[in-house]
Amino acid sequence: MKNILFLVLLLSTGSAFSDDAKNEWHNTTLSDATIEKIQTAKYEYKKCVGSEMQKSVYQGQDSRKATDAIMKQCEAILSKMREVYTQAEVPGVIADRHLKQMRLQTTREALQGMMFSEASRKAGNQ
Repeated sequence: MKNILFLVLLLSTGSAFSDDAKNEWHNTTLSDATIEKIQTAKYEYKKCVGSEMQKSVYQGQDSRKATDAIMKQCEAILSKMREVYTQAEVPGVIADRHLKQMRLQTTREALQGMMFSEASRKAGNQ
C-alpha cells in the first residue's frame, strides 16, 4: 500500500512541474531587427532618465523622492520595449524579468547620480 501511495505521489509531482515548461523560453534567437529595436528602446529609456535628472525641479528634493519621480516619468518608454518583446513572441515572464532588471539597474544609477549631486551642492554651500 505504501509503495502504491508513493508511486501515485511521485507521478503527481511530475505532472505539476510540466506546466512550467510552457513558460520557459527554449533557446530561440531574436532577429537582428528585434535586437536593434530593443536596444533603441533601452537607449530612449536611459536618455529620458538622463534628461529628467537634469531638470532643476528635482534638484531641491530629497534624492530618493526625486529618483522615484524621475523613474515614474520615464516608465512609459519601457512599455514600448515590452511591445517589442511581445511581437517577438518572447514569453512574458522572460520579458518582465529583463525589464525589471533594467529598471532596477537604471534606478540605482539615477539614485547614485542624484545623491552625488545633492552631496556636491551641500559641500558647495558650506
